[in-house]
Amino acid sequence: MPDPTRAMLRSAVPSFGRLLPAVLFGIASAGSSVALLACSAWLIARAAEQPPVLYLSVAIVGVRAFALGRAVFRYLERLSGHDASFRQLAAIRTGVFERMLPIAPDGLAATRRGDLLARFVGDVDELQNVPLRVVQPVISAIVVLAVSVVGVALIAPASAAAVLACLVVGVGATLLVQRWAAVRAERTLAPLRGELQAAVVEHVQALEVLVAFDAAGAGRERIEAIGARLARASRARAAATGAASAAMTAVGGIAVASSLAAAAPLLESSRIDGPTFAVLCLVPLAIAEVASALPLAASAMRLARSSADRVARAVPAAVPDGIPTMPAAPAEPPGGNAPPAVSLRGVRAGWPAQPDEGGARPWVLDALDLDLAPGERVLVQGDSGVGKTTLAHVLVRFLDYEGSYRLGGVEASTLDPHDVRLLVGLVEQRPWLFDEDVRQNLVFARDTATDDELLEVLERVGLRDWVAERGGLDARVGERGMLVSGGQAQRIALARAMLADFPVLVLDEPTANVDADRADALLRDLLAAASGRSVLLISHADSPPDLVDRVVTLAATVAP
Repeated sequence: MPDPTRAMLRSAVPSFGRLLPAVLFGIASAGSSVALLACSAWLIARAAEQPPVLYLSVAIVGVRAFALGRAVFRYLERLSGHDASFRQLAAIRTGVFERMLPIAPDGLAATRRGDLLARFVGDVDELQNVPLRVVQPVISAIVVLAVSVVGVALIAPASAAAVLACLVVGVGATLLVQRWAAVRAERTLAPLRGELQAAVVEHVQALEVLVAFDAAGAGRERIEAIGARLARASRARAAATGAASAAMTAVGGIAVASSLAAAAPLLESSRIDGPTFAVLCLVPLAIAEVASALPLAASAMRLARSSADRVARAVPAAVPDGIPTMPAAPAEPPGGNAPPAVSLRGVRAGWPAQPDEGGARPWVLDALDLDLAPGERVLVQGDSGVGKTTLAHVLVRFLDYEGSYRLGGVEASTLDPHDVRLLVGLVEQRPWLFDEDVRQNLVFARDTATDDELLEVLERVGLRDWVAERGGLDARVGERGMLVSGGQAQRIALARAMLADFPVLVLDEPTANVDADRADALLRDLLAAASGRSVLLISHADSPPDLVDRVVTLAATVAP
């Protein structure tokens, strides 16, 4: 089985055609730096001899050309490299999202939201450094170093050998020291960033409860402790990077001294002139500057590898036990204008077991029989933990099942889960409202809906006057619906379900967040709005007997 981390690192590298311009521009930019120093050294030394200016014109033009070329090629290298890298990041992020879709939401229930967000955003962004700070700089540096050393060897082989020896020893020693000083910090930076973001998200989401129980201080201390660990790791990596840069500067100085010592006999014997000797003395500085990209690339690679591992493991490689999979040959969904009949026989279901738990998945529902005729309203009751929400997730195929679950006579496991969710809609106990206006919280259910259609469906759920008082469809609902009440959130969620035109509706605890004296009125309005549809009402409380056709009571299941 291929290593998922290696596969993720490979996927971060753009195709040869996209990366080639950045590599060529990088070679041109680094080569211009070496050529600029060589040309400048020759020009200064030759000008000191006061020759006719005609003899200096080519060098003068060269200095100008290489100075401009270094900046221009550097800009083009960054432009083309970032364009290729960002396109690749978009593909990676899309791939991660596509891997999430088949198992969401229940297959990701155990994943901390903040950490998942950090992997999806920060760790994926870190992968841009694979082409930008590893592949392209290393290729460019190796090519320029090889050409530069060969160029020096054509003038003075002994100087080239001395410079090459200094580079090999200096770069090797720098890599070893940098790895020893920063490897632990680089491996923990990405996980610490994810842990910090997860802690912040959890703290903000639970802030009201934490303040109410005077526990906000402990949460902040935990965040500060994680932040301190992250800061220490960042400082350790920065110190190692600075030490590597200093070491490469020292390598440049040593290379200059070595080249000078090797070229001095040639100057004394008049085998080379003074300007050429100046070139042999100063070019090693530019060569060492180019070689400094190698330790930086090694550091960036270690950090990118840690992020690649987190991105690769953000979504399980295999679909967890208990999550539906796409049938090899999906059956045709039931047709017709009437809501399909729902029939469950001997259904067993439970929440997915975590990868580290092992063993059999515990059943929450066991041998459940249930019928929902077209247009019927059935109330499913039971204490907390007996499987009411599990039943809702089975009906919309968030969870897999054993036994028989038929929609209009067609076994649900033979259908595309997406087709099932076009027939059966779920209004959750805590519906998700986006931090947008009312319009945007409705139109994603039907993006072709006009404002008149939105107002019509809001009137059906009893919210048209409320929306008008708030300023119309542009009224904001706040983050996760903080600006609306629990009952209003349920009505907005039902309005979305009406726009989506689900033939079968599952209402999971629609009155759980509403005062008891208003619960019956809300429930009556919701069921009236859902007229013409089959409705499975899930609640731990009783409802007025005239609102439902039958009542089904679930009992606790203890079967392993």
